[in-house]
Amino acid sequence: MTIEIRRARADDVSTIVELIANDQLGARREQPGDPRYLAAFEEIDTDPNQFLAVVDRDGEVVGTLQLTVTPGLSRKGMRRATIEAVRIRADQRGEGLGQRLIEWAVDQARERGCGLVQLTTDASRDDAHRFYQRLGFTPSHVGMKRRL
Repeated sequence: MTIEIRRARADDVSTIVELIANDQLGARREQPGDPRYLAAFEEIDTDPNQFLAVVDRDGEVVGTLQLTVTPGLSRKGMRRATIEAVRIRADQRGEGLGQRLIEWAVDQARERGCGLVQLTTDASRDDAHRFYQRLGFTPSHVGMKRRL
């Protein structure tokens, strides 16, 4: 068995979208097959502050996340990394792939000069909250959104 965490390619997009859509929240908001996903991928892929990663297990994509590096003035100009859209395919969970992917993202953030790694997780995802807390993340802020 070979596991590699690598940069996503255009031919991975449909599988990534399926991973994102394959849960109670994603099923309501995602539309696999929509051409806008490929356009979004192209924008992400050309931005040096973005890294769309996949977990490749024996040539098959079984996980994903997006890592964004944000420069800022607060905290003495500290760069921060944001982890989003973390998914491991349902039949691959419980084998440590999620932990390995998050640890990889933290290492990447450190290598890119970030002093903080943050993530958001939907308030309804109790299992995800426990998972992230076990990996050293602490709930510290209240997130808010406004639809446009």
